Amino acid sequence: MMRRKMRETPNESAVTRLRAAGLRPTRQRNELADLLFKDGHRHLTAEALHAEAVNKGIRVSLATVYNTLHQFTAANLLRQVMVDATRSYFDTNTTEHQHFYYEDDGMLADIPGSEAIAVDNIPEAPEGTQVARVDVVVRLKRQ
Repeated sequence: MMRRKMRETPNESAVTRLRAAGLRPTRQRNELADLLFKDGHRHLTAEALHAEAVNKGIRVSLATVYNTLHQFTAANLLRQVMVDATRSYFDTNTTEHQHFYYEDDGMLADIPGSEAIAVDNIPEAPEGTQVARVDVVVRLKRQ
């Protein structure tokens, strides 16, 4: 008799979330969604999520993690926050809010009450376009 390796049952909330966003719930998407959304709001780089996945025994390449994060962003499950030309974070909190970026340790955190931050004098969008959102990242250095 042949033995089959038993797979864990996918997290139903991850499957439901993916289907509601119009994404097919593949094994890797389910596993990455489970890691992303299980502990409340988080800010993660692709490299950090990949390391977490590998640590949990999930077999996934870094390229797949990047592709999945971009698919989740396009489906409005995540917000991408660019802190500089070489580093971006993926935020599980998709509501309008702003961020502190701690330059010394590379940590991104929500600014409490940031929905009240007013940004003045936003230029008019060129014809045929509209402003999708305005991101404010306040950079901090420790004294």
